[in-house]
Amino acid sequence: MRRITSAHLRLWDLSTLSEAATLAVSELVTNAVRHGQGCSVGLRVMSSEGELRIEVTDGNPTAAQLRESGETAENGRGLLLVAALAKEWGVSPDGTMTWCSLAIVEGGSRCSQ
Repeated sequence: MRRITSAHLRLWDLSTLSEAATLAVSELVTNAVRHGQGCSVGLRVMSSEGELRIEVTDGNPTAAQLRESGETAENGRGLLLVAALAKEWGVSPDGTMTWCSLAIVEGGSRCSQ
């Protein structure tokens, strides 16, 4: 899914968002696979006026949540990374989709922090 996202960003002339977007895709998809309870995982990436929106669905109604993880923990930082990279992020009202948006800056795209 990272490669597909990266390829689309090149086609949309948004390569400067590639690193942030592929990291966000990786983290959101990993969460969906890990916590989706065997449901299908879906990815949708959309470019609209001023932002790139990434949506990952997993069919699990338990909403994704930021959590604290210790310094030696091997997991639990995915949404913290997404929150740090994204202009904003959230979860659908039914809990089955987690999304984030990255800012597209005029004159050259980059993510907003």
